[in-house]
Amino acid sequence: MLRRGPRGGTPRSGTPADLLVVGLGNPGDEYARTRHNVGAETVEILARRHAGKLRRSKERALVDEVRLDGLRVALAVPLTFMNDSGMAVGPLVRRFGVEPDHLVVVHDELDLPVAALRVKAGGGLAGHKGLQSIRAHLHTADFVRVRIGIGKPVSKERGADHVLRRFSKAERVEVDVTLEEAADAVEVIAREGVEAAMNRFNARDPA
Repeated sequence: MLRRGPRGGTPRSGTPADLLVVGLGNPGDEYARTRHNVGAETVEILARRHAGKLRRSKERALVDEVRLDGLRVALAVPLTFMNDSGMAVGPLVRRFGVEPDHLVVVHDELDLPVAALRVKAGGGLAGHKGLQSIRAHLHTADFVRVRIGIGKPVSKERGADHVLRRFSKAERVEVDVTLEEAADAVEVIAREGVEAAMNRFNARDPA
């Protein structure tokens, strides 16, 4: 189970959530199932697993709360565009009263092969604009990440096009499996902690 400790601020509900899980992506049907939206897809999987229903909130996100073995887990998908993710995450952190080590951000990762999965606590942001926005609003990068590989583009100049592309049919089969495993990883983080999730999932390679 997650380590408990001092929490930041006074949550709107009065009681802090045990975990806030944010899945990054871009809003709108034109971006659905693109490489940049794998984080959002993972949170949608978690909501379905635990009978949640993501609804619009004043924090510029789709939000719901679910119970996981008695833990109160908040799920959110920002409705800002990726580069402004912090505009939603900052208010969500305050709403649910979580410290950075109780925030899990699920996101796409250019530096990993397609369908690779890694769990990480803090550290560098590898140029990810969504993570940079979150750091700017929270004034820290000490949050947990669940990183889903989308592969590198042919050149840096084509990076923006690459993240907005959909996967090939063969890649999509592998990615769909990884998204379920990413949801599993979030559940392990909630129940057993970040180190347990890293030990269990970071040794895996894409199928």
